[in-house]
Amino acid sequence: MGALSHLRVLDLSRVLAGPWCGQTLADFGADVIKVERPGVGDDTRRWGPPYLHTPDGAPTEEAAYYLAANRNKRSITVDIATPEGQRLVRELAAQSDVVLENYKVGQLKKYGLDYASLRELKPDLIYCSITGFGQTGPYAPRAGYDFIVQGMGGFMSLTGEPDAVPGGGPQKAGIAIADLMTGMYSTIAVLTALAHRDRTGEGQYIDMALLDVQIAMLTNMNTYYFVGGTPPVRLGNAHPSIVPYQTFKARDGWIIVAVGNDAQFRKFVEIGGCAGLADDPRFARNPQRVAHRAELVPLLVEMVEQRDKADWISALEAAGVPCGPINDLGEVFDDPQVQARGLKVQVEHPLAGAIDLVRNPVRMSATPPSIERHPPVLGEHTETILRERLGIDTARFAELRAAGIV
Repeated sequence: MGALSHLRVLDLSRVLAGPWCGQTLADFGADVIKVERPGVGDDTRRWGPPYLHTPDGAPTEEAAYYLAANRNKRSITVDIATPEGQRLVRELAAQSDVVLENYKVGQLKKYGLDYASLRELKPDLIYCSITGFGQTGPYAPRAGYDFIVQGMGGFMSLTGEPDAVPGGGPQKAGIAIADLMTGMYSTIAVLTALAHRDRTGEGQYIDMALLDVQIAMLTNMNTYYFVGGTPPVRLGNAHPSIVPYQTFKARDGWIIVAVGNDAQFRKFVEIGGCAGLADDPRFARNPQRVAHRAELVPLLVEMVEQRDKADWISALEAAGVPCGPINDLGEVFDDPQVQARGLKVQVEHPLAGAIDLVRNPVRMSATPPSIERHPPVLGEHTETILRERLGIDTARFAELRAAGIV
């Protein structure tokens, strides 16, 4: 049994932030029921290619994007625009510990599925709403998208090469980082609310906003601004306070060198055959290296490009200088450390046979997460859940399906 196997979660969310929270709870054993629109489902089911293929090579309608955030859940299809569909979801919510949703502000109220309505059915319910801008403020009615929030929340002002550099300008992250971090913060909020409920019997409402999370996760960049009074700028792969702490192109590929002190800098340039740089008063100490970044970095670029990536990493690791390669995902999953940690796992899927997923990265000695279910096919568990939870028999289920309610 998972640590959270006593919990029931009703997941009304779509796309990524909410589903990521639901999947995290499910990985630790919570029974997460994903409520989807009949015939359509979560938007990400169609966000392809790539799509899964059957063992004989025929394409399915299961997109890779959807697979990433929905394992360990059960899927039920219910049309919440119908009174009967609303009644079914309310009955499921009354039996749940947690409801997750990411509809626009106020949208679920017309269906009787908002917090105030469901709290009347279950006073100790934990209800988590995830939106782009939160439930209050002038932007609350707006739809929120990760890309837009990365821009509005300052992330893109810090990410990318400086404007003056060829190819410079603002850059989003390669993943939907605001969505994912909001999902993680939401998981923390839900577990905190459950801990409070266990002590007091009191449920509560959680208001999560992508913009709030995006700003909060800028961490030291926020305090750089508060303390220094000047907004930090884009430095590409460089560090604002440490030099050299960035990417370099070797003869056959890219590496990262993260020099943390003056002794490591000396070892770095000695390995590169440029020991004199460590004796130059402009570069001997980190504050001077930061001040003379524009003079030092071109010299280091020229030094690094003289040798192959593997040579650099081998020599730097032997000398205790922090470094690493920049791997594509093929190289990532071929890496012996990644393989030793078992990050890629196979899961049986009813349409595609065995599929590869990435395991939850949390390691725990007594209550580790696990993958017990494949990402569900649309509506795969509708009849089972309605029978198990609500006592709906086969004849009544057939009527609901014929009417398009499920």
